Amino acid sequence: MNIKVLKNVLEANDQMAARIRQQLAAKRITAINVISSPGAGKTSLLERTIPLLKSRHKIGVLEGDIATTRDAERIEKLGVPVIQLLTGGACHLEATLIQRGLGELNLDAINLLIIENVGNIACPAEFDLGENAKVGILSVTEGHDKPAKYPLLFHEIAALVLNKIDLLPYTDFDYAKFETDFRKLNATAPIFKLSCRTGEGLSEWTHWLEHVAGGEINIQPHTHSHVEGVAPHSHPHKH
Repeated sequence: MNIKVLKNVLEANDQMAARIRQQLAAKRITAINVISSPGAGKTSLLERTIPLLKSRHKIGVLEGDIATTRDAERIEKLGVPVIQLLTGGACHLEATLIQRGLGELNLDAINLLIIENVGNIACPAEFDLGENAKVGILSVTEGHDKPAKYPLLFHEIAALVLNKIDLLPYTDFDYAKFETDFRKLNATAPIFKLSCRTGEGLSEWTHWLEHVAGGEINIQPHTHSHVEGVAPHSHPHKH
């Protein structure tokens, strides 16, 4: 019974996500869904990224959280339109909430939409939001074993930001093990090693994001049926 309910939820979500994707494509808007654990640096990355891009791109942000408007207030200070999406306890954003958020944005005034998902690396990976690409953020303080433990997210993402590399000397993070596990799941996604605190590595990340926003990088769809450790999915992911 629970499996049937989950399947119905995902199918309804995917139908809404498909409509969102068509809506954004008609407006020539690129949407990026940013996913990470709490504290990995999603909002900090946006605070460093947006000032570097907003002179060349019209950016809008949908800010997902379980409670409070604190992250949206941080983004608002950057001078870009931001809509706070509160899930009321849910551990992820869903397409219906994205659609409501889009209704509050002037879509004619943006060409790059950044969705900051709820802090979680399990649930959000299940839900298509109509984005062009998912981007994962992993901080070195979380440990090198996360791709092996949470394979779906790391298989889904079009790029991975490895944040807080300034703290590498103070952790047991094993980059070789991390990269081996990640590449078993995802052979093509670039890894951007950076520090939001020091600014190291930010230029490579923003360069990639600009190319995605400009349609110069083709994000390929993922399938989940034949990846070890990733449960098969019935919903499509069209990018």
